Amino acid sequence: MKSLLIFFVILVIFIISVILGAQNNQVITFNFLFAKIECQISTLLACLFSAGFMLGWTICGFFWLRTRLTLSNVQRKLKRIKAQQNII
Repeated sequence: MKSLLIFFVILVIFIISVILGAQNNQVITFNFLFAKIECQISTLLACLFSAGFMLGWTICGFFWLRTRLTLSNVQRKLKRIKAQQNII
């Protein structure tokens, strides 16, 4: 229930930001290492925010996966040690 409420709050914030961003039609020039593009500031911010969000979740997913693998290895070792103690 709590996660559903958090999801709806984030969804409402996202919808409000899309509505406000759609009204901002100022065109800017964005220079990066070897290219230059002209786009609306709302589009640029949405793209950069999305890229950061995806990168953040990828990094968190990597650490979560590493932690789960470590946990499963430790549980397997613990089960093996308990089995050896039952034999003795």
